[in-house]
Amino acid sequence: MQRLNKAIAWIGLTILALPVLAQEKHAFSIQQTLDYAKKNNVQVKNALLDIQIQEQTNREVTGSALPQIKATGSLVYNAKLPISLIPAEFFGGTPGTFEELPFGVKWNSTGGISLNQLLFDGQVFVGLKARKTLIDFQEKNGEITEENIRTNIYKIYYQLLVSKTQIELIDSNISLINKLQHDTKVMYDNGFAEKLDMNKLEVQQANLQTDKTNTLNQVANGYLGLKVLMGMPVKDSLLLTDTLNDEQVKQGIPDISSFDYNQRKEFQYASLGIQLNGFDVKRYKAAKIPTLSLNGYYNKNAQRDRFDFFSKNGDWFGISAFTINLNIPIFTGFSANARIARAKLVLQQSVNQQEALKINIDNEIETAKNNFNSAVSSLDYQKKNMALAEDVYQQTKKKFEIGTGSQTEINQAQTDLKTAQTNYINSLYNAIIAKVDFLKATGKL
Repeated sequence: MQRLNKAIAWIGLTILALPVLAQEKHAFSIQQTLDYAKKNNVQVKNALLDIQIQEQTNREVTGSALPQIKATGSLVYNAKLPISLIPAEFFGGTPGTFEELPFGVKWNSTGGISLNQLLFDGQVFVGLKARKTLIDFQEKNGEITEENIRTNIYKIYYQLLVSKTQIELIDSNISLINKLQHDTKVMYDNGFAEKLDMNKLEVQQANLQTDKTNTLNQVANGYLGLKVLMGMPVKDSLLLTDTLNDEQVKQGIPDISSFDYNQRKEFQYASLGIQLNGFDVKRYKAAKIPTLSLNGYYNKNAQRDRFDFFSKNGDWFGISAFTINLNIPIFTGFSANARIARAKLVLQQSVNQQEALKINIDNEIETAKNNFNSAVSSLDYQKKNMALAEDVYQQTKKKFEIGTGSQTEINQAQTDLKTAQTNYINSLYNAIIAKVDFLKATGKL
């Protein structure tokens, strides 16, 4: 009984431990995060499946140009044979009268094999030429999807890194307030500070704790969003191992003087779209060209009065034929011309869209460059301003401690420091986002 209880207890502990065992822990750099998303993000996986779907579609087109061979078979039972009228005089009967004679047999069976081979069809051959371009088109679409996912991952990953710095600054402010509370308590006990001064510090501390709680909640939600984007189970643990500072933001900026539009995947995608629309024009033109095909068959036929097709007494008679079919389109009611004209218009639309894309790319690059330069300048300014605010706070605190400063001054200095820190955090985030947008605009992300 005791052993049974131990076994039950062990099973219970194992079941309770299953969720914990199922949880995986990950410590990822930004590159590891991108690699994980490339394998697990649903949109990326579906884009890869689109490539495989196109490959099978290409096989279908290729198959139409290969020989088509099939076997056929039929079995017919004539429940009532057809009657033919034969002049009776052929059988010695009265002239002018007819004899009713059934013609045929009760059972008829046919089996054979047929071959169809396309010798020439311009539309099929154009489709064969377009196969590689179609694969490239789907692959480029997958690359664009992956790049969009990469962009979002960069932004969320760096946002979470900035949040780390934000929490560190909040903790630093909490430590300053705790130290100031301690010093003010000593001054209060010695009659050099008022109860109101201590209350104000408690209010500031409560506000900082609230800021930290809200920030931690935002960080937690940010991690959830990053996991979903990566395709990672939400229950898994994720630790970001990279760091972020001002110098990293300024490094790796691309030189746009040698920029080429083909560096952008969207432009490559548009170029492939133009090629495919060009194939459509060729395909509709090829519809006006004659087509040529070869058909052949070989059949065996047997007829019986009773069902004995498998006996050795009856014969099977063979029949075969080969046919070359030539189909020359002469007049199609102008529908072929209309399809060609429509395909040309669609082709021109795709060319126009690519030209418009050039203008949009130029705009994106210039806008991203301006935003990045402005963000870096603001980051440098806010970093200096934060250092200055911290120095002012320390000087004001010393004045307060020796009794030459007021509580109002130190409260204002603390508020200014917090504002400067907040502005620095925002400028750091804006700078890294501007860098990501700049890299994406130049095709370097």
